[in-house]
Amino acid sequence: MDRGTVGSAHRGRLLVEVREVDTSAVVTPAGELDHHTADLLREPLESCLAGGYSRLVVDCSRLEFCDSTGLNVLLGARLKAEAAGGGVHLAGMLPVVARVFEITGAEAVFTVHETLEAALGD
Repeated sequence: MDRGTVGSAHRGRLLVEVREVDTSAVVTPAGELDHHTADLLREPLESCLAGGYSRLVVDCSRLEFCDSTGLNVLLGARLKAEAAGGGVHLAGMLPVVARVFEITGAEAVFTVHETLEAALGD
């Protein structure tokens, strides 16, 4: 049963928007990214890569929670993007999400930007 606690997200608890900005696909997840919602982010990331975008910018400014499953989705997208000659840029992480990347050391393998504007300008 979902009691509204962090990390107990169900499919309705993560929304993902995708848009094109220049040569980048900007993917904006909003809500909680965990075991229950990971496919809601994985599918648009893979669609962007399949559609020819090798540079993905993930706007994390509306991401409220990310567990290891969510982190693995982003790591998988990073590997595929790099194999295509691009990469995954993370932007605007809230402190609670940034902490997951810091604790796991994942921040070292992503290009992390303070803001979406900085990521798009890179």
